Amino acid sequence: MSKIEAKLIELGYPLPAVAKPVAAYVPSVITGNLCFTSGQLPFVDGALPMTGKVGKDVSAEDAKDLARLCALNALAALKLAIGDLDRVTRIVKVVGFVSVVPEFTAIPAVINGASEFFGEVFGDVGSHARSAVGVPALPLDSAVELEIIAEFK
Repeated sequence: MSKIEAKLIELGYPLPAVAKPVAAYVPSVITGNLCFTSGQLPFVDGALPMTGKVGKDVSAEDAKDLARLCALNALAALKLAIGDLDRVTRIVKVVGFVSVVPEFTAIPAVINGASEFFGEVFGDVGSHARSAVGVPALPLDSAVELEIIAEFK
């Protein structure tokens, strides 16, 4: 077991199976020494634990937890592509999408769930550039979706 997977277990987040794509795409693509994941939803055992818009159906705190689940699923897709999470040399970029009501503007705080998670798991290697975007709807009525770019050796 890799050091990163052991750390995930220690944090209470064992690496799940890769979520099955919900449309015509693959979970991740490698080019050079970068791995780009497709957008990851907060699936747990193949189901979304909650759905709807943040600021109406889902609280900001719950959405932050969902962002953490998206990050965990992104790591599963990353591992599938590169074979071992100990090969990660940097989480380069995180792009988070949050389905929100128009008046909800704390989108960065929601995506902090993923950013803080990467810091807990990888330390400095988890520091990344980021975009956090509010949108009117996401696939399957998910409240959060996340994609990452990771560098590996």
